[in-house]
Amino acid sequence: MSGPLEGYFVIELAGMGPAPYACMLLADAGATVLRLTRAGDGGGASNEWDLLSRSRTSVSIDLKRPEAVDLVLDLTTRADVLVEGFRPGVAERLGLGPEDCWARNARLVYARMTGWGQDGPLAARAGHDIDFIALAGALWPIGRHGERPVPPLNLVGDFGGGGMLLAFGVVSALLEAQRSGSGQVVDAAMIDGAASLMTMVHGLRHGGMWQDERGVNLLDTGAPFYEVYETADEGFVAVGAIEPQFYTALLEGLGIDAASLPPQMDRTHWPETAARFAAVFKSKTRDEWAAVFEGTDACVVPVLSPAEAPAHPHLAARETFVTRRGVVQPSAVPRFSRTPAAVRDAPEVVEALGVWGVGEETVAALRSSGVLRDDSSRD
Repeated sequence: MSGPLEGYFVIELAGMGPAPYACMLLADAGATVLRLTRAGDGGGASNEWDLLSRSRTSVSIDLKRPEAVDLVLDLTTRADVLVEGFRPGVAERLGLGPEDCWARNARLVYARMTGWGQDGPLAARAGHDIDFIALAGALWPIGRHGERPVPPLNLVGDFGGGGMLLAFGVVSALLEAQRSGSGQVVDAAMIDGAASLMTMVHGLRHGGMWQDERGVNLLDTGAPFYEVYETADEGFVAVGAIEPQFYTALLEGLGIDAASLPPQMDRTHWPETAARFAAVFKSKTRDEWAAVFEGTDACVVPVLSPAEAPAHPHLAARETFVTRRGVVQPSAVPRFSRTPAAVRDAPEVVEALGVWGVGEETVAALRSSGVLRDDSSRD
């Protein structure tokens, strides 16, 4: 084991999406994470494609059983962090709320991942990424002029505004607990995180540099030099030539005389400039344009599919992707110079629970009684 979080112990009461992603980041960074999936969820079964559960052992547990709750509370005495992704109030009804856990370990960081947060009028309501980013004001600006907003996969709410916010909150609370000796609740809500990701846009709005109209601004496809263009082979290139020197390099690569165009920042002429760029980009294939702009600072790159990205020379050189058990997947991030993070092999269930002080005979007894289920797995 290595990584900056080596020596920290995390209990993950497994949920969906953002919480598993946060726990993946913690496990890749060296934390010992025990992933407890609720019996019947199917989360304990090992799937080679379930990459969000990597680097840690999954154990299926029946939390409706008092013995299972007792086991989790016993585990908290060894833990530094507990992560849960239930709706507000569920953990308390199970007997696993913050106060229940702090009675065993006052230093425990209790991290909660929800969509709407622990309080507020919508706290108990169901929702998904698209709902959270819609109310946060993050979905409305994403899309082309005159068209509907386009959901950006589930990257903004679930993973950027959710999982990463949770991981940041956990590490921050761990640092504070080292000073104070006391744990606290980390209330990570996807709607809060999505709103936070919009901080720059709010600043631009108040500075008069962002219009409340879709597809007319600097970064939302309104600018012709920050756009995606189709190529002759029905591929695409991404252009991000904002700064004047980068814009000059873009025009040189396209073979366009700057004097034949309006000034770069003349918004009234952006649509006609974009049309001219589009016509030129349609004259060559995606890879031909990639060759034209290779080695320049025009900020023009090919748009690669998820299948193509791992083979790109830059990503291959940095080992941004790794192949584990035949599955290509993103490598551990971020990178640490002295204590590297890594995608890890997780121990078998007996070994994994042994690290937490649960003996082999106890594991066998819990299995035979149905507290631990047979779909417990090694990730």
